[in-house]
Amino acid sequence: MRTKLAIFALVLAAALSLSACGASGPAQAHSLTVTGNGTVSVTPDIAYINIGVHTENSDLSTSVNQNNTQTQSVIDSLKSAGVAAEDIQTSNFSIYTNAQGFDKLTGQPIEGKVYAVDNTVYVTVRDLSKLSSLLGSGISSGANNINGITFDVVDKTKALTEARQKAMADAASVAAELSKTAGLTLGSIENINYTASSPIPYYGMGGGGAAPASTSNVPMQPGMTQISVSVDVTYGLK
Repeated sequence: MRTKLAIFALVLAAALSLSACGASGPAQAHSLTVTGNGTVSVTPDIAYINIGVHTENSDLSTSVNQNNTQTQSVIDSLKSAGVAAEDIQTSNFSIYTNAQGFDKLTGQPIEGKVYAVDNTVYVTVRDLSKLSSLLGSGISSGANNINGITFDVVDKTKALTEARQKAMADAASVAAELSKTAGLTLGSIENINYTASSPIPYYGMGGGGAAPASTSNVPMQPGMTQISVSVDVTYGLK
């Protein structure tokens, strides 16, 4: 009996010892997460534009027919300017009523219900040298609602690669500075997340119900487009 009790006590002591070791466990790992940013400026080589026709009339059929005629004229002018049919896509067609409108010739209020019709096409312009004349031709043909001009780059592969490299270098610099200030040693990378931003559109020449203006080429400056990347990088700390 004494032998059995001695063995039981020995086993219990060993179990308590192992339990204590498990409770303490390894020291909790520390990490540092920083954000790095990288931006590259490139010259645009393509543009996207919403070109539309807005008409108003107290008679629904008249407003729709007038809009149809002007819109078809605008589309024909775009094709004549060299825009391919597949680069012209209807993005909006809507009919709604206004309690009161204005006569587009006299500017005087029109009493009663007015039917407003909008037809908008989304146009891809692949030759920026023709952009100014294309807009001027569209407006002369009946377009009176133009907005959402976006300049972009067809192939952003090289620019994105360079922006990501800059973002990672920025993150590494920030992490090194913070860890040194905290008196810690920077370890290896544990996790990376990144996002890329799209070019910002230029909005302008929005129209209402006014008659299309007679115009020559519209001055346009594509300028530079920025490709930006942000990375969230987590480093281990020692």
